[in-house]
Amino acid sequence: MSVFSLRYARAFQQVAAAQHLDSGSVREQLSDFAATLAGSRDLREFLGNPSLEPADKLKVLDAVASRTGLEKTVRNFIAVLMDHERLDALDEVVAEYKTIADEGNGIAEVEIVSAKPLADDERNLLQWKAGELAGSDVRVTWSQDASLLGGAVIHVGSQVFDGSVRGQLQQMKQHLAGA
Repeated sequence: MSVFSLRYARAFQQVAAAQHLDSGSVREQLSDFAATLAGSRDLREFLGNPSLEPADKLKVLDAVASRTGLEKTVRNFIAVLMDHERLDALDEVVAEYKTIADEGNGIAEVEIVSAKPLADDERNLLQWKAGELAGSDVRVTWSQDASLLGGAVIHVGSQVFDGSVRGQLQQMKQHLAGA
């Protein structure tokens, strides 16, 4: 991540917070626009072309904003990125914004990897445990890795809590090798 991405994200988060915008809605709008931009080569080339008139680019941005339901503040933020020729870093800026907004709302990003598909009650229990470990509410990203053999691994920031069978076997191996 670049320094300017964090700078833009912080500035936008301050504006969004000052206007009491719902951070979940803003996250969704930014993600939707980023996906629209990523999905259209023509749109990327048009909005990123420095030889075109800014007014023409804004007309196209306004058309996309009306179709995708962007709030005025989100649209203006994208226009600033466009004006400063930073639209190519939109994904980085959005990722930084999401992190900053989550921190401001007391939400930790957590990844839970399980060996097999989990039932709802198992997911709820793991999400609750992850919240305890993080000391806050959590937003969970779920994935599967059959090589875990059983159990789950919880990633909270840079911390890893390994409750997998594979992890336990590795600990036993290290313990026996040291004995």
